[in-house]
Formats: sequence, structure tokens, C-alpha cells
Amino acid sequence: MTPSTPTDDVLLHGEVKASYFWDDGSGINGDTGPPASGEPMQKGLFAAPSWPLGTKGYVVYEGKTAEFFIGDRGPGDPSQGCNVMLDIDGKTFAELTGESWNDTSYTVTGGAGHINVEYYITEWGDGNGTPGTPHPFQNPSEPCDSAVSPLPEPEDPTPEEEATPEEAAAEEPQQDAGQQPQQSDQDGAEEEAPAAAEPPQDAASPGDQQPAPDSPADTSGEDGQTTAGTEVGQPALDLVSTEAPLASAGLTLAVVVAAGAVVARRIAVLTRPTGRHHRGS
Repeated sequence: MTPSTPTDDVLLHGEVKASYFWDDGSGINGDTGPPASGEPMQKGLFAAPSWPLGTKGYVVYEGKTAEFFIGDRGPGDPSQGCNVMLDIDGKTFAELTGESWNDTSYTVTGGAGHINVEYYITEWGDGNGTPGTPHPFQNPSEPCDSAVSPLPEPEDPTPEEEATPEEAAAEEPQQDAGQQPQQSDQDGAEEEAPAAAEPPQDAASPGDQQPAPDSPADTSGEDGQTTAGTEVGQPALDLVSTEAPLASAGLTLAVVVAAGAVVARRIAVLTRPTGRHHRGS
């Protein structure tokens, strides 16, 4: 089977009535002997009343396509008056009609003995016969002009129908309604984005916090951030401020003790008796 689309090398095209046959010399069902071409009877071997033996082409029937070559001469009497102009082998005929071929009786089931097929000749044979418009068997004076027709134009893809202004107007509100939720979602996402980008005040990093106004130990650079040296020195200043009162208390106690000693010495001098002392004899 081949595609039903016409090829560029089609030499002749038309539509004819066809029957089926199977001539293998068995004498069954009207067998008139082996094919005239000398080729054995086989699937794809067709008979025509006038086309040259060896001619090739294909036929199309209800969307099904079958290749053939002309290997025999016929139909005989049925071709007169341009009635039946093609004989199809029984097996191909059964496939085209969707029926079955009986190898015993040489018949096709279903009862359809004739069908109208579209033929495409792609190569003329070099055997006995006449190329071109067919004619009945042994009657070249009666050409079957009705069996020949121009090639069908390739089918163009069906263009899409444009919507009428009324249909377009009816579709616009639906499109707007479908786009509005999407736009609202986008606006909501844009509003949430800045909020997510700005960190809360409590979550600021230590380097971004401003020093307390009354803290003499914190120093800031030009960009308002505390320097590393200030942060490192802060614990040392706290330690000094804690130990200073203890040292001051110790110094005061030492001064008091020294002053007490001076006063005691002064009192001892003042209470000592004046004059020379003699030991008793």
C-alpha cells in the first residue's frame, strides 16, 4: 500500500469501474489461462484492455491505496462501451473492499464484484499495448475519454475562521476576567517583595546598631558603624571601672594607718618629761 497523495511523476489519472480475477491456468472460476505477460499470477498483477504490459501505477478506493503493474490483458467483453476497464487481482480486491479472499473458489466474500477506483499511472510499460487514454479490448476506435481526468489539486490545510466582531467582543470580557486574578497575584507578590527585603529592627546585625548616646566608650566611623577596636576594648574598660573603687579603698586605709602612727609619735614626744634624768645611786 502507498500513500493516496498524487506524486509528481503521475502520467495519467482518472476513474474507472473495476472487477477482479485470478488467472493461473487452473481453470477455476472462468480462468482463461496464465497471464499474457508471462509473469506468474500474483498479488498486484492487474489486467487492462489496452495499456502496455509492464505499465505501473496505483489505485485508490475509499482511502485505501494499492500498487499494481499491468501483467495481463482484459477484461474482454465487459470492457466494451467503456464499462469495466480494469481487472484487479482477487487478493488486492479483497483488501481494498475489506473482505476475504477464498483460495479454493477464487472468489471474494461479501458479494461486491465491481467497484469504482481512482487510478494513477506512474510509468508506461514497454510491452504490447497503447499508452494514454484507455479503450475497450481490441477496439481502439472507441477511446474512453470519460476515464481520464486532470489530477486533483492538493488539499490545502483548512484555514482558521476569523471571529466576527460580535464574537471577539464576547470573548474579551472572558479574557479580562481570566487575567484579573493573575494580575492581582502579581501585585500581591510585588507588595510582599519589599517587605521581605527589609529586615526587622530587632534582627539587625551588631555592626548596624547605633551606639548609645551616653556611652563614652563607643566610637563610630563616618558611616555610623562601630569600629572593631571599640568593640574589643569595651570589656577592658568595664574591668577597670569595676576594680577602681577597690584600689581607692586600699589607698585610703594606708593613709589612715600612716597618719595614726604620726599622731601617736607626736603624743609620745609631748608627754615626755623635760630636763636631764639621773639614775638613783
